[in-house]
Amino acid sequence: MKTLKLLAICFLTTAYSFANISSTEKDALIAIYNATNGDQWNTSWDLNAAIDSWYGITVEDNMIVEINLPFNNLQGELPQDIGNLSNLRKINLGFNKISGTIPASLSNLKELTSLELFMNALEGNIPSELGELKKLESLKLYSNKLSGDIPNELMGLTNLKELLLGSNFLTGTIPTDIYALSKLQKLSLMDNKLEGEIPVEIAQLTDLEELLLSTNNLTGDLPIEFMSLTKLTTIMVSDNNLNQEYISVSGKNPPGIMTVNPTATAVLDIEKE
Repeated sequence: MKTLKLLAICFLTTAYSFANISSTEKDALIAIYNATNGDQWNTSWDLNAAIDSWYGITVEDNMIVEINLPFNNLQGELPQDIGNLSNLRKINLGFNKISGTIPASLSNLKELTSLELFMNALEGNIPSELGELKKLESLKLYSNKLSGDIPNELMGLTNLKELLLGSNFLTGTIPTDIYALSKLQKLSLMDNKLEGEIPVEIAQLTDLEELLLSTNNLTGDLPIEFMSLTKLTTIMVSDNNLNQEYISVSGKNPPGIMTVNPTATAVLDIEKE
């Protein structure tokens, strides 16, 4: 009888240990490992060890909620399996050597609040499917080789606070629906191939602190409505085809002077009294 009880306890313990993290999530992590030459990472994984001991992986309530592997020498393409990690809240794979396209399967990660794939070698279009990540607060895709238009679907990410797409090969115009990103604090589209006029709708982003649009093919004027952006501390618009390199305006609410310095960086500072 005691033997049977011991066997039952051992069986339950073994079953519980396997049930900690779903096989679907574990297989997705292994797919990422294999696709990005995990054995060559700066800090690799022991695939026989418990997943919650794997470098850069955060587990909560038996669910994988974060992947943080910046500066870790990931090389190769991200597999579509990454979309099976449905409980992820944060992905940071910045400063690696990831190539290929951004997997459209990322749209399955409905809990995602931060997607950071900057400083890699990603190419192709930004998937319009990313517009389905309604909880996303930070999207950092800068310093890759991305091309094509900025998907208008991204304007549906109404919880975004950071949209950083600079240093790519993006073309087309800045979507006028950008006003929908009402919580946006940082917008960087610098060092691309964007054209057309700077949308006056950006002036509706009342929480905006940084606006980086330099080194594009933008035309027209810097909208005077930008003086209403009372939280704005930095704006870069140099190296475009604007009608003038800088403007100087004053406002009464809040008290202060908004000036664009006539320098190569064309930085707009708001000096408050």
